[in-house]
Amino acid sequence: MHVIGTVGLPGSGKGEAAAVAREEGIPVVTMGDVVRQETTDRGLDPTKDHGTVAQALREENGPTAIAERSLPMIQDRLEEHETVLVDGLRSGVEVDVFEERFGDEFTLISIEAPFDVRADRIDDRGRDASEDDGGEGLSERDARERDFGMDDAMARADVVVENTDSLESFHDRIRSTIRNGSDGLETTTPESVSGSRDQAESGAEGHR
Repeated sequence: MHVIGTVGLPGSGKGEAAAVAREEGIPVVTMGDVVRQETTDRGLDPTKDHGTVAQALREENGPTAIAERSLPMIQDRLEEHETVLVDGLRSGVEVDVFEERFGDEFTLISIEAPFDVRADRIDDRGRDASEDDGGEGLSERDARERDFGMDDAMARADVVVENTDSLESFHDRIRSTIRNGSDGLETTTPESVSGSRDQAESGAEGHR
């Protein structure tokens, strides 16, 4: 059994990492889908109100609410698969939930990229409403994620993947990380498919 979690600010590349996992035959549990479904259930617009509902869930049910809602989905997929990827942890307390449930079989990957790169990616994908259309700007989204405890979660990652190179190169690094499993997560940089958290820390600091 191996549970891989990803953490990263909006536009860092978590969705692309999930796509690679699916290509490798690994099921993906997307924590954002929990929020999107709740947003729809409340009669709100997921493209505009996702962040508001995410915050409401945590305020109403505690900071681990979304992680705990994800656990049955993860366990269900582990019935038939050796590895599951959990897309989109947001805080240190969510990391605690998965570490307590899965112990040494849980690996956390921090995916990181500079603000301007992330902003361009979000504009290109066109999935979220812009500020002009009533959505949130990236600075506002970053601030909300950090309020959830994103920086703490990123600091606790077992491995950092810098997503500043080509999409193909990023896919290769994610694929290598997934295939190596928890025993092979010692290296990860744009120059080679890996580098330890200590090695990557100085380069990652400016991207948070």
